[in-house]
Amino acid sequence: MALKGPQKDLNQWTKEKWRTKSGKPSVQGPDATGEVYAPTATLKATSRSKIAAATKKKRAATRAGKQHAKHGLHKGKKR
Repeated sequence: MALKGPQKDLNQWTKEKWRTKSGKPSVQGPDATGEVYAPTATLKATSRSKIAAATKKKRAATRAGKQHAKHGLHKGKKR
């Protein structure tokens, strides 16, 4: 049986390597940095200033007690 569109998207999403720019944990553990967590390809293709701005928005949302932050790195992407 062939996979449907959403199943294919989820399959592709799980195969991507996700990480922070520094490679350290984003929000768990004592070494958490609060950085944006994104696919490696996105981090490589994005400028340092945009990643810094996204990280700033993420840290502010985390301080406000929100689970998700609209930081704009994934804007226009199918996620």
